[in-house]
Amino acid sequence: MQINFAKYEGIGNDFIIVNNLDGAINLSQEQITGLCDRHFGIGSDGLMFVRPSKVAEFFMDFYNSDGSVAEICGNGIRCFAKYLHDEGLTNKTIIDIETRAGTKTVELIFDAGKAVGARVDMDKPILESQKIPVRAATENLINQPIAIDGTSFNATCVSMGNPHCVIFVEDVDSAPVKTLGPKVETSEYFPQKTNVEFVRVLNRNEIDLRVWERGCGETLACGTGACATLVACTLNNKTGRSATIHLPGGDLKISWEEDDRIILEGLANRVFVGIINVD
Repeated sequence: MQINFAKYEGIGNDFIIVNNLDGAINLSQEQITGLCDRHFGIGSDGLMFVRPSKVAEFFMDFYNSDGSVAEICGNGIRCFAKYLHDEGLTNKTIIDIETRAGTKTVELIFDAGKAVGARVDMDKPILESQKIPVRAATENLINQPIAIDGTSFNATCVSMGNPHCVIFVEDVDSAPVKTLGPKVETSEYFPQKTNVEFVRVLNRNEIDLRVWERGCGETLACGTGACATLVACTLNNKTGRSATIHLPGGDLKISWEEDDRIILEGLANRVFVGIINVD
């Protein structure tokens, strides 16, 4: 089977996007993992199918690089919206996109007539422990101690449609992202696993961030992780309600509006297009 695809990236978080509006393509978890493999496939942090939606203009069918299903991806949905525009699938600049975390409104950003990024209404953060979900004795888990495999730390847990565990550190460069990250991701505290954010607050308006993503490992950027990080910083009185988040792949602007909705803004870029054979 031959598949036409496009490769996009949002500040280094990269994705395979496939038009599957006719429903003709059905891939197994193993096949998705193979396409995302950086040595034997196209290489990406995830794969998205463009599918029809009954409640919005399109459905973003998103899979992590290990082939597991994901609810939402903040960087991915910006790339998805730009793909829709680039491919002529819509001529709208404001697009309603269905995800497994609900319908999101995405406004494309243009420079000299070219779509270069997007502003996404990521809806309201979820703070109730049971809804994140995180196993906790308290209604919310904000700056509370957690012990995993002999390591103790304070954590703030947030859902942006997918779960996040935010940990404040003194230096993100030396943070135990690759050692503690996978332990937290798969801990019994998190029945649906979790993304893990390692955060250093630079000042009231700037934050350094590295992310261990559920189903992917460390990535250069994570949009929902940046949103969860701003929420955690605000709840812990470390920043105001808007900040620039510095990630290894680039910057995201995040704002927690007065109506409680989170707005994510960042770049999106087409890297290349191609055709690949899938066995």
